[in-house]
Amino acid sequence: MKKILLTLAVGLAVGSSGCSNIERSRDLANPNVPASVTAVQVCSNCHGIDGNSVSPNFPRLAAQQPAYIVEQLTNFRGQHRADPAGFEYMWGLSHHLTDDQIKGLADYFSKQVAQPNAPVDAKLAAAGKEIYEKGLPAKEAPPCIACHGPKGEGLANFPRLADQHQDYMIKQLQVFQRTDERPNTPMTQVAHLLSLEEMKAVTGYLQAFPSDK
Repeated sequence: MKKILLTLAVGLAVGSSGCSNIERSRDLANPNVPASVTAVQVCSNCHGIDGNSVSPNFPRLAAQQPAYIVEQLTNFRGQHRADPAGFEYMWGLSHHLTDDQIKGLADYFSKQVAQPNAPVDAKLAAAGKEIYEKGLPAKEAPPCIACHGPKGEGLANFPRLADQHQDYMIKQLQVFQRTDERPNTPMTQVAHLLSLEEMKAVTGYLQAFPSDK
């Protein structure tokens, strides 16, 4: 009887330990790890627990469109998105993620509250606002607002850009100009129409997007 009780006690202890570990797990190859755990234990190292990353090397994910996050993680997992930061960081991290984990991560970050980003020069922001809302008619560049929304909130597969890091957005626009690292996107054509100064203006406006809009 004592032997049976001891066996049960050990079994319960192991089971309890496993439950505790999975709630703090960083094992990206384990399909049983909840997406919320992965978000806190892994993704937060670069993107922040609340999705408001500090470093411009890593995009802010707070309040991002869930469909966009799903699309990008799926592209990383399939190694279809090949921009430098993508294959350096995200190919390996996303390799074993299941569809359910990807959807869970998208749900987690989309529900976080976006925080204001650093301000930029007022003249630069004003020039960027003009581009964002009206485009560049002389270059036949469409207004960003048409896809990314009046508040920069994005729509479905079009990402939220409000409060995003200026430096990160400039780098992505330059990636779009190279055409082969983020294929099958309308931004390839749009980015080719923008000069570096125009990129700085519109991304500066978006980084410091007015909170009352």
